[in-house]
Amino acid sequence: MCDKYKDTIVITDRSLVSGDFLKQMEYVIGLHPHAVILREKDLSDAEYEALARNILILCREAGVSCFLHSRTEVAGRLNCTRLHLSVEALKAKKSDELTYMKKYFHEISVSCHSMEDMEEAVKLGATQIVLGTIFETDCKKGLKGKGLEFVKKICEKCPVPVYAIGGINIERLPLVMEAGAAGGCMMSGFMRKNTIKNLAANAWV
Repeated sequence: MCDKYKDTIVITDRSLVSGDFLKQMEYVIGLHPHAVILREKDLSDAEYEALARNILILCREAGVSCFLHSRTEVAGRLNCTRLHLSVEALKAKKSDELTYMKKYFHEISVSCHSMEDMEEAVKLGATQIVLGTIFETDCKKGLKGKGLEFVKKICEKCPVPVYAIGGINIERLPLVMEAGAAGGCMMSGFMRKNTIKNLAANAWV
């Protein structure tokens, strides 16, 4: 089994995929990344649930963790015990909702952008932090990356695994891990039209 991508989290965006999204995901999941976060914020709950059902099957068959993004009720219906949230969404939860989440979800992944975000997320039950934006990225043009020193400072204080996001590729992955991150999140590298060809050739850019 190839372990080249074992420290990466795949963030999905089907709008970047040229061709069949499920076929793309079948290949990407077959590379055995650490996890998949099924983003797809534009879908209705019904559309998201139908897609999530297929992605969860692919992930379970490959032994890859899958986090559903924000859709708590969908996750419950699909027996998915991993959830990803923004720190704002987590802070907005009422105490009974937080109690339910901590009881039901084995893993709660939270997007954070500061030390304060991280500390609040951990206090509220986060088991994993997605920390951004580390390097400038096409997804957020003009937003300056916070850099490796920022990763180091957060990781030194954070009691749960931290995955860096923003401009991460396979060459930069060792840099964020040396700074203390458990790994990195990638979107465009796994999603864009030539991804399968590039991944097969290990030709990351």
